[in-house]
Formats: sequence, structure tokens, C-alpha cells
Amino acid sequence: MQHGFIKVAAITPQIRVADPYYNAEKICEKIAEAEEHGAKIMVFPELCLTGYTCQDLFLQDTLLSAAEDALRQIIAASDGIDALIFVGLPYERDGKLYNVAAAINCGELMGFVPKRNIPMYGEFYEGRHFTPGNRLPAIVEFDGQEVPFGTDILFTADAIPGLCVAAELCEDLWTPDTPSTSHALAGATVIVNLSASDETVGKDSYREMLVSATSARLLCGYIYTSAGEGESTQDLVFGGHNLIAENGTILKEAKRFTNETIYADLDIERIRLERRKMSTFTPDQNPEYMVVPVALVRDETYLERDFPMLPFVPSVAEERNKRCEEILSIQSCGLKKRYAHTGCQTAVIGISGGLDSTLALLVTVRAFDMLGLKRENILAVTMPCFGTTDRTYDNACKLAKTLGATLIEVDIKASVKQHFADIGQDMGVHDVTYENGQARERTQVLMDIANQKGGMVIGTGDMSELALGWATYNGDHMSMYGVNAGVPKTLVRHLVRYYADTCENEELQTVLLDVLDTPVSPELLPPENGTISQKTEDLVGPYELHDFFLYYMLRMGFAPDKIYRIACMAFAGVYDEETILKWLKTFYKRFFAQHFKRSCLPDGPKVGSVAVSPRGDLRMPSDASARIWLEKLEEL
Repeated sequence: MQHGFIKVAAITPQIRVADPYYNAEKICEKIAEAEEHGAKIMVFPELCLTGYTCQDLFLQDTLLSAAEDALRQIIAASDGIDALIFVGLPYERDGKLYNVAAAINCGELMGFVPKRNIPMYGEFYEGRHFTPGNRLPAIVEFDGQEVPFGTDILFTADAIPGLCVAAELCEDLWTPDTPSTSHALAGATVIVNLSASDETVGKDSYREMLVSATSARLLCGYIYTSAGEGESTQDLVFGGHNLIAENGTILKEAKRFTNETIYADLDIERIRLERRKMSTFTPDQNPEYMVVPVALVRDETYLERDFPMLPFVPSVAEERNKRCEEILSIQSCGLKKRYAHTGCQTAVIGISGGLDSTLALLVTVRAFDMLGLKRENILAVTMPCFGTTDRTYDNACKLAKTLGATLIEVDIKASVKQHFADIGQDMGVHDVTYENGQARERTQVLMDIANQKGGMVIGTGDMSELALGWATYNGDHMSMYGVNAGVPKTLVRHLVRYYADTCENEELQTVLLDVLDTPVSPELLPPENGTISQKTEDLVGPYELHDFFLYYMLRMGFAPDKIYRIACMAFAGVYDEETILKWLKTFYKRFFAQHFKRSCLPDGPKVGSVAVSPRGDLRMPSDASARIWLEKLEEL
């Protein structure tokens, strides 16, 4: 349970209708299996001790008393099991029958949660047998023990800070006013649903959408367990469509018609962070809920959760292409509005033959096409200097020509040399002044051409560079509109690739593919044998690592040691642990030290859930200390 992870299980046992003793044996077997798997929360289907399809047999004392006996059997078997277990059964109270979830922990019954919404439509006829449950918990006696009975019960455990579990049953999820809403506002971070939802054509998609949307809306973990094979097929078929979701994401989904047990690692820390960030998530300050403590042993959860190496880039090609098209549209629409507002007719872009300036040029072309402006009004300026190679120069020129932009070449070597002579900079000293002097000269050229032509300078720097401060202050750091400011480096590559794959111009496709194949470099140091000598990722580290760190720091709010743990899982076999730790330290040092560059960013569109604009998502002091974050890494 370190770092807030807890393993949970949604379990559909093989049952026999109206045979509680057989069903209890199967449930106990599944509990033992789930314990071996490390599950700390186990959820079984609605009425699984008897079967959901017993119909009028629910009114028989014989079945009800057998169900209670079977519950006792499960309670006894749970002694020594380190888990909170939910099992469904019919239960009589004060002469009325209720459809309940029994909560069991370490050989003890912790409470009964009744179903609040009883369906009486379509194929459902539960009102013939069951009574809607009460909200405010009452006390009932079971085997000489007083236990709470009501929907408004929270089960809490000290093993994980913030772990708070509440239950609802099947139809409760499908109603306008779900019990889970009040549960979440009362503090529940995990909702369990014991269900018996039959299968009809298309219902699985709707069910999945309901679970996903509920977990997103309530910022919670949601464990949905449904009845499956073993129920009566007299009129209905049940598929055991089990689902585990977290904050809108389906973590695991059972294959229907297989009675598959599914496991997932819920992240309680992430749920708490999302609620902390979401200002419109307003907890109920005075909930009339009963809080029931349960015992769970704190130990380290073996993680089976998937952490993709490229969190900003969808892994499925179809989804990735859709995302790329959407981002290009956001970027170009943002720039289009700026041009429409200012009445400007000209764009000035410094093109280097690298990925970022290529993407900026492609976006500008789209914006101009949308506005009906002539592409020749896009001034693509190449400014060769000491580090420029033939390959990048040629690509920059070809790119401008194939897109119909106006190519302008300004060789800045002489002006940079004059500047160095003016300030006494030794040309043989290849230090930060040597590098940044070139970047600032390029920016001056672009700004002055923009003034000269009545245009705007389009910024090319991406979000990863801004996060690391890998930009020359008042050099490439500055523009009049930064179209790439919300796009991380790993996604820039896929956007250019998508453009190459979908464009109909073969010549443009060829140059784009060569740009993609070129090492990332600012080209501020002289080439070696005509090739790039200065590779960015050799200096600041691999961008795929830094984008991973950035996503989980800003989007998820994870602590450094947690990011390190999941990075080691995600990049196993790609980078060793020492390399990951080295660049993670670099990331934190640069992220904090370089915030002053982000404090004065030009305007630019946000495209995803992570952004570093000081006017939006990231508001932090430029002189904040990184000490406590770095100390976490030193402790590893």
C-alpha cells in the first residue's frame, strides 16, 4: 500500500440458484484466491449467496435462513483474511425483505448496506420481494452482534490515508440521484457496486460508460461486480461484466460470459489529489454517515498497473491520429484567432530544420489556409551560424518551399562575431555566452523583420523545453504567440509524423521524414565532420523520461519517490534505475531553478491536461526551493 496503491478485486463466482451452501463454498474459494493475489478489497455480485434469479423463492423462510447460515460460513472463513469483503444476500429486517451487501472484515460482520432503488420496469420485478433501503443506519442484531444497517455507512482503514469505502447495489448506479454521489461527498474514495445486470445487445457499452463517468464525476475508484454464469437463464442471461475504474479510466474489464475475476491497483493518493485540485468538488461538511473502522495490514502492493512510457501519446494508432488532428486544430485555431483579432497579414518564423520549428510552420500554414491568407505571407527565416549543418539547412529550405512559404536567409555569423567583439567574448571559448549570443541574435532578426513587414513572430519552443528551462532567456524563449507551448516534445514528434503520413505532397512527406530522423539539437556549437555535435538529450537527458516525469508531477501530483518507482517499471529494459534516478534529479533541479522563464511566457494555446502557463495551470514562485523534493530522491 506504499504510495497510496491498494489492490482490489471484482469477483464473479460460479453459483447454483437457490443453493446458498454451495455458493458459500465457491465464494470462500474465490476469497482464498484473491488473498493469494494480494487483494485488500473483494467485491462479489448482488444476491450471490442465493442467486439473483430466485424470484418468489426469496419469500421462503428456508432460503432466507440458509442464506444467513451461508453468510456465517463466509464470516468464519474470513478470519485471518486481510481484506474488506462485500457479499450480496437477501436479509429480513422487521418483517420486510432487503437486498443487501454484507461487509465482512477479518472474521467479523461490519455492516449491512441495503439497496436503495428497487427497479420495477422491463425485465426487473424486484419490488415484488424487496423493500427500498433506509439511508440513516439503524442497528440490527446478527448472531448476538450489533451491526449497522443502512446505505449511509463509510468503511475506513488506517492502512492507507484517505481510504474510505462505501457501497451501492446495481440499480443505484442507473438512477438520477445515485447513492454514490452522497457517498463521495461524505468522503468515500472507493465505491463498490454489487450488481446483477443482465446482458442485452449494446448494454455492455452503456454499462461501461456509466461506471467510467461515475468514477470521473465523483473522482473516485469504482469497483463494479456483476452476476454471471450459474444464474437462471429462464428469461435472462448474465455475463459477469466486471469493471474497475478510477477517475474516469477503466483500469480493468472482465471478458463477458467467462466469470472472470479481475484485479486492479487503485491509487488513493491520486484520488485525493484530484479532489484537492477540483474546486467544484465540495464535500458535505455535516454528513449523517456512520463511520465503521476496518482492519487492514499495511504492506507493499505488488503493482500490476500499466504505466505507459509516453503518457502524452496514445498507444492505439487510431486514437493517436485522432488526438494529433485535434491538437493541430487547437493550435491553428488559436493562431487564427490572434490574426483575426489583430488584422495582421504576415507571420515570421525562424526555421532550423528541427522538429519544433517544423511543427510551428505546419500549424501556421493551417491557420493561414483557414483565414484565406496567402501562404507567401509566411516568412520562413533560416539563420545559419556556427553550428548549422547542411542537413538541417537543406531541410529548412525544402520545407519552406514545399509549403509555399517565402524563404528568407539571414546569415548571422558576421553580426554575432561583431557582437562578441563588442563585449569581449573570445570566439574560441564555447561557453553559454557563445551559445546564447546566437539565439538572441536570431530572435532580434525575427522581431525586426516582423516590425519591418508588419507581422508577428511565431514561437517554436515546446512545453518540455519550457519545463526544463532549455531555452535562451529573451532568445528563442520569446515570441508574439507560442503555438507549441502546450505540446510536450514526445508529442511534437508524433504530430509531425501524423502530418507526414496524411499529407498528399510526396516532396513534403520526404522532408518531414528526414526532419523526424534528425537528432534534436540547438546547433549552437560547431559541427564535427559536417554532422551535429551538440545533441540536446546528451546534455539534459532523454525527453521521453522528462515528459514522463513532467506528466506524473504536474498532472498526477506524485511525489518524487513514487515517480521513480513507476518510471523504473515503465522503462524496465530501456533505462537502468541509476540512469532514471540521475535524470529525475536533473528534472527537479531544472524545473524549480528555471521557473523564471515560464513566469513571462508569451501567449500560447493549452492543448492537454498538463500546461506550464503562469496564467493558467502552473502558478508557482520563481524562487521556490527544490530541497524537499530532492531530499526524497536522496533517501532512495
